[in-house]
Amino acid sequence: MHIKEQWHLLDPTTQQWLMDNPGCMVLPRTLTSIFNKETSENADVDVHGESVLTAEDRDFIQAKAREATASGAPAE
Repeated sequence: MHIKEQWHLLDPTTQQWLMDNPGCMVLPRTLTSIFNKETSENADVDVHGESVLTAEDRDFIQAKAREATASGAPAE
């Protein structure tokens, strides 16, 4: 996945879910499907339709979550 590069394409609800779950290492199939639809990307999926987040993806999401917590508002 390329969450950092695609962040601006994600719906605010999707962004918020990611920031609310910054420790997630595997993106559930529902969110993987939403991500692929919103970004027109075809993220690699496992047999369950889930995508493993890279360390870079996790670091980016955690940084966004920290920004949102610091500002008291969702980070865009």
